[in-house]
Amino acid sequence: MDRKAHWENVYGTKAPDAVSWYRPHLETSLALIERAAAERTAAIIDVGGGASTLVDDLLERGYKNLTVLDISQAALDVARKRLGAAGEGVLWLAGDVTEVALPAQSYDVWHDRAVFHFLTAPEQRAAYVRQVLRAMKRGGHVIVSTFGPEGPVKCSGLDVMRYDAKALHAEFGARFRLVESSKETHQTPFGTTQQFLSCYCRVE
Repeated sequence: MDRKAHWENVYGTKAPDAVSWYRPHLETSLALIERAAAERTAAIIDVGGGASTLVDDLLERGYKNLTVLDISQAALDVARKRLGAAGEGVLWLAGDVTEVALPAQSYDVWHDRAVFHFLTAPEQRAAYVRQVLRAMKRGGHVIVSTFGPEGPVKCSGLDVMRYDAKALHAEFGARFRLVESSKETHQTPFGTTQQFLSCYCRVE
């Protein structure tokens, strides 16, 4: 099964709150985005945003220029249905982040919670970083969260990568200045825990 088929199956057969990465509100992400983008007109892309409630919370805070990208159309449909008319101003993109055509130098904030750690092949990660460099404005903010060093080795039946801050920053390279990193323990809906690492960078 290819990646798209895998995720269409996940979101076509499971409730949004019945997956391990579900969180009612992404508090860490929201805090970092609000620090990175005080202006509510900032162009923000949520990579792998799918059925996440992050877009709801950003709209509630007054952000107006939002893009949600996910490989699964089914995941995007969940969020669009949930938001109804409130989501009509959001740009919803279905596609693989390593391949989709994104507009050049267009985004002020790139946010990704739990996509990058699924890219287990070096060429996938290189393609991802190329996308970020192409799509981001100079001086833009990149917020990426992955499983930390003590996180799981598999998720949704797939192998994943685990990172500390140094290793994650090294994947992105010198054009990305690390502003800060942090770890948190995510409580899954099933009563287990997962360690997440977040890195916040500026594009030089």
